[in-house]
Amino acid sequence: MKTFLIHLGITTSLGTGLSPALAQNAEPVLLDQIVITAGRTPLEAAKNGRATSVITREELEARNIVNVTDALRQLPGISISAGAGPTQLRMRGGEANHVLVLIDGIEASEAATGEFDFSGLQASDIERIEVLRGPQSAFWGSNALAGVINIITVGGERNASRWGWETMVGTRSTARGLLSWRGGAETIDGAVSTSLFRTDGHNMSREGDENDGSRSGTFSARFNADIAPNTTLDGTLRYARLLGETDAEDYATALPADSDDASRRISLLGSIGLTSKTPDDALTQRLRFSFGDTERRNYRDGTLLSGNKGRRVSGLYQLSYAFETPALADARHTLTAGYEWERESYNMLDAPGIAPDQLNERSRSLHGFVGEYRTELFDRIYLGTALRHDINDAFKNATTYSLSAAWQTFDGGPRLHASIGTGVTNPTFDEQFGYYPGVYLGNPNLKPEESRGWDVGIEQGFFHDRVIVDVTWFNMVLNDEIVYSPTFDSAMNLDGRSRRQGLEIAATAEILDGLTTRANYTYTDATDPDGVTEIRRPRHSASLNVTYTFFENRATVFGEMDYNGTTRDTYFGPPSYSTPVNLRARTLVNFGGSYQFSENLKGYLRIENLLDKEHEEVLGYRGSGRTALIGLKGSF
Repeated sequence: MKTFLIHLGITTSLGTGLSPALAQNAEPVLLDQIVITAGRTPLEAAKNGRATSVITREELEARNIVNVTDALRQLPGISISAGAGPTQLRMRGGEANHVLVLIDGIEASEAATGEFDFSGLQASDIERIEVLRGPQSAFWGSNALAGVINIITVGGERNASRWGWETMVGTRSTARGLLSWRGGAETIDGAVSTSLFRTDGHNMSREGDENDGSRSGTFSARFNADIAPNTTLDGTLRYARLLGETDAEDYATALPADSDDASRRISLLGSIGLTSKTPDDALTQRLRFSFGDTERRNYRDGTLLSGNKGRRVSGLYQLSYAFETPALADARHTLTAGYEWERESYNMLDAPGIAPDQLNERSRSLHGFVGEYRTELFDRIYLGTALRHDINDAFKNATTYSLSAAWQTFDGGPRLHASIGTGVTNPTFDEQFGYYPGVYLGNPNLKPEESRGWDVGIEQGFFHDRVIVDVTWFNMVLNDEIVYSPTFDSAMNLDGRSRRQGLEIAATAEILDGLTTRANYTYTDATDPDGVTEIRRPRHSASLNVTYTFFENRATVFGEMDYNGTTRDTYFGPPSYSTPVNLRARTLVNFGGSYQFSENLKGYLRIENLLDKEHEEVLGYRGSGRTALIGLKGSF
C-alpha cells in the first residue's frame, strides 16, 4: 500500500484589497480539519511539514469537472502536456515517470513507461485527490522522485442505500452516462459505479480535417467489512478501457500528420487489505495485497503496429504504535515499520517487426523496508522522519530518507513548514529493453535516477482566516537523468546534475458568504546538466477559480482561468536534427454553473475554452477549441 497526503494553502491576491472595516466585521471561517495520509499513517493537514494540496468531491462538483486533468491544472507545481498518446503530468520540473500515481492506494502507472496516462480519466466517481510535492521515495519507493498523487474513489455508507445517475451531452458529439450505488449495513459498506464516455474530439494536427475522438468505460467497486472487533477487511477493484484516436507522428520531425491512428488501453487494478487495532487504537497492523495489469495496443488503419502488457503485484505488512509522554514536552509519538514486496513484469505483443525473443516476459522485483517516526511537541511543533531501503534484483539497491517539520508559531500567527528528502526512479521497461526495433533500442546498462530536494514555506491567515496564503520555495538536484539519445536510438544517463528550483504561491479567499476564490502561481526553473531548459515545463504558470453559491445554496456559478507561460519544446526536422522552439503562452477560460432543482435532481453547464483560443501543449498538436457540456445528475 502506497497511501498518503495533502496540505491546504491556496491563494489569491484578492485578500490584499480587503478593508480593515471588513476584516473587523467578518465572522471567523472555521475550516474543517483534513486528515491526510502524509506518511505511513494519517496526519492532520496543519501538522504536515510537506507541501501538499487536496481537491475534494465538493470542489469537483461545484466546478462540474469532467476530466481530472482540468482539476489538477489548478494546483501549484503541476504542468500537463496533452498531445498524441498519453496525457503527461509533470511536477516541479520533473518527468512524468517521476510522479507516483495511486488509485485507492494502488500504484496505477504503466510498467512499460513508469507513467500514468491521464487521458480518459473521468472525475465522476472520485471522492478526493491528494497531491504531495517533492521527493518522497522514503515512503513509496521508486517513481516518487518528484511527488505523489493519490486518487481516492467514492466509498460506501453504513446503514444506507442510495443510487445515483448522470447523463451529459455536449458539442463534438460528446456524451457521458453514469450509474452508481453506495450503501451498507451496520458492519459492512460498499460502493459500485460504472460510466461510459465518448467524444468525436478535434483534429490534433495542424493540417487536414480528420477529428481525433475517444471512447472510454470505467467500472469500480469498493467495500469495507468489520469481520471482528477492531478488525476490518477492505477491497477495491477498478477496470478501465480507453480507445483514443490520434495522428501519426513523423519520426523525422516529431510533428503529426492526419492519419487513422489509434491507441487502445485496458487496465485492471485491485487490492485486498486487513487492518487490526487494539481497543485503545495504540497498536495498528495492516496487511495488503495489490495488483495492476495494463495492456496497450497501437493501431494504424486498423492494423496493429505495436503493443505491450505490463503487470505489477505487491504485498505490504505494516505495524504502527502511538503513545504519549505528557511529562516530556506534552508529546505524542507514532512509530511505524513496514515491509513491502513488489514484482513487475512486461512483454511486447506480437506485431510486424517484433522479433520472437522480444515477446518473452521480462520481470524484476524489489524488497523494501521502511521506518517512520513522528512526534508532536507542545501542540505547536510537528516533526517527522522516514528511512527506506530497497533491495532491487535488476539495479543497485537504494536508500532514501525524508525529514519534515511544521511549527504553528502562535494562535493566529504564521505556520512554518519545511521538508528535505531523497528520491529514486528506476529505468522503465521501455528504456531498459526497448520499445520498437530500429526506433527505440533498450539500454540494459542504465542507472536509476536519483534526486535530493528540499522546500521551505510559510502559511498565514488574514482577516479571521477569510484569506489564507501559502508561499513555498523548492529546490531539487537530479543525478543520472535518463534521456533519449538520437545518436544511438536509445536511452542514456546524462553526466552531471540537472537542477529544478522555483516558487509556489497558493491562496484561498472567502470574502463574502458563498463566494470562494482560489488562485495559484508557480515559477519553475528546470535545466539539464548543460544549463539548457527542459522541455514542456512552463517557467511561469498560474490559475484562478472563482465560485459563487447563492439562492439558499441551490445555485452555483464559477469561472476558471488557466495560464501557461512560454514553454520550450524540440523540433527534429532540418536544418539541424534537434532545434529548440518556444510554444507561445496561452490563457484558457472556463465558465459554468449548476442548479439544484430538488433534493435529488441537479442540472449543470460547463463551457471549456470559452474564448476559443488556439493553443499547443506539445509541438504540432493542437489543443481543443470551445466545448460546451450540459448535464443532469440525480439520486434515488
